[in-house]
Amino acid sequence: MTKHLAVAPLLALATLLAAPVWAEGETADTVMATVNGTKITLGEMIALREALPEQYQTMPDDALFKGIMDQLVQQEVLRQSVTTLSPRDTATMVNDTRGYVSGVAIQSIVETAVTDEALQTAYETRFKNSPQVTEYNASHILVKTLEEAEKLKADLAAGADFAELAKANSIDTGSGAAGGALGWFGPGVMVKPFEDAVIAAKVGEVTAPVQSDFGYHLILVTETRVAANPTLDQIRDELATEIENAAIEAKLAELEGTATITREGEGLDPTLLKNSALID
Repeated sequence: MTKHLAVAPLLALATLLAAPVWAEGETADTVMATVNGTKITLGEMIALREALPEQYQTMPDDALFKGIMDQLVQQEVLRQSVTTLSPRDTATMVNDTRGYVSGVAIQSIVETAVTDEALQTAYETRFKNSPQVTEYNASHILVKTLEEAEKLKADLAAGADFAELAKANSIDTGSGAAGGALGWFGPGVMVKPFEDAVIAAKVGEVTAPVQSDFGYHLILVTETRVAANPTLDQIRDELATEIENAAIEAKLAELEGTATITREGEGLDPTLLKNSALID
C-alpha cells in the first residue's frame, strides 16, 4: 500500500513534465534560435504563423512550430549568404517597409475614427435634411406603334382588363407575363419619359401613350408611398467607409502640413519610370 502511494506523485510529475507548458516570462523578444549571431524571436515566429494560409494554421502545433522555426532559420541563412543587393532589391525592400508601416498608421486612424458614436452621427447627418422620396407601384403595356397603344387605350376605356391586355400584347415579355406589373421603384430607375409620366399620373388611371426609346407605353400607377430611410445597420459599412476615408484624408493633411516635403524630381521626364535598366 505504501509503495502505491509513493508512485502516484512520481506519475503525476512525469505527466506534468511531458505536457507542453508555457514557460514564465516569455515575450515577443524571447529568442528562439540564433544564426551567426542574428536572433530569431518568438514574436517573429508568431507573426509568420498568423500570415500563413488557413490550411497550414490547422496543422498540429508541434509540426507547425518546427516548420516555422526551420523556415525562419533557412531564410536567415539565405539572407546572410547575399552580400550584394541590386538597386531593385533595395528599392523593393524600402517600398515594402514603407507600405507596411503606412498600413499600420492607417489601421490606427481607422480604429480611432470608426466608433458607434461616429456612425450614429454620420447616419443622422445624412438623413437630417434629406427630402422625402416618393416610390411608385406601377404596371405598363409596351407596344411598338402609337396606333397599337391608342387601340389598347380605347379597349381599356371600354372595360378591358389591363393585366390581360398586357399579357396578350406587351412586347416587354418580362413584365408582360406578370400582367404588366413592374413592382415598386423610385426616381432614377426608369427612363426619363416614363418616369415623368409616372410622376404626373393619377393613381388608378391609365396614362395616354408615352413614347420612349423602347416604344409606346400605357402606364397604370396603382400605389404610391414615401420611401423609408434605410436603417443604420443597412448602411453601416457604407458609412464606415466614408468615415474612414475622411479620417485618413484629414490625418494626411495634418501630417503633410507639418512635414518638410520637397519634390526634387517633379520637373524630370515622366518616361523615366519605364527605364528599368536604372535599377538592374
